[in-house]
Amino acid sequence: MFGKLFGKDKKSEPTDSAPEILGLRLGGAFNLDELKLKLIEPNLIVEGVAKTQFIQAVGKVELDSDTTVLRFYTDDDGFVQVLLSGGMNEEHISDVKLWYYYDTTGVSSDSEWNSLLSSGISFPEVKVDDYTFNRVWESTGGESAPVAMTEKTYTEGNKVTETDQFVMLYEREASEDSMEYAMISGEEKIIGNQADRCLVRSTGFDLQPADIDIIG
Repeated sequence: MFGKLFGKDKKSEPTDSAPEILGLRLGGAFNLDELKLKLIEPNLIVEGVAKTQFIQAVGKVELDSDTTVLRFYTDDDGFVQVLLSGGMNEEHISDVKLWYYYDTTGVSSDSEWNSLLSSGISFPEVKVDDYTFNRVWESTGGESAPVAMTEKTYTEGNKVTETDQFVMLYEREASEDSMEYAMISGEEKIIGNQADRCLVRSTGFDLQPADIDIIG
């Protein structure tokens, strides 16, 4: 499932460094295919996707022993997400998407957080900007709970943090030959002894590696 998709402040090991793939790297930059953006953007919720984007942070989620998600967060309020299966080289890439944040809502109490996890993330369908998205990850014989994962995030200066996330993926047909995706995520980061929690909604669309032109 998105193979089966996808902090607490944490000291990194001396050899721990931000992962790279397709030339995407912390501090790097890339251009997106302008023609593709011009063709698909009218069918999407997101508007004004920047052609040139600079990578300000890199995230890594190890879903299991064979499946890894890498996220390259940019100055355009979004991230490129790369799913790898069976290894960490380009031949193991099975999916690439570009995601943009739609909105973020703070969670102020333990009871609100527990309610969110039990009944505020996973639904058969959701509406975002008046568009209906259907749930992608379905469990057999019962309710489909959010998928739990932990993301390690690397930023400049060798700072590494971890965020626990509880995620559900949705999709809709944006046009005859393209899909748009929605992702709802409950996110928790421990700062000191305090939990910083929020509900994040994002929308995204598919990319091909050839759509990304590395410029830095």
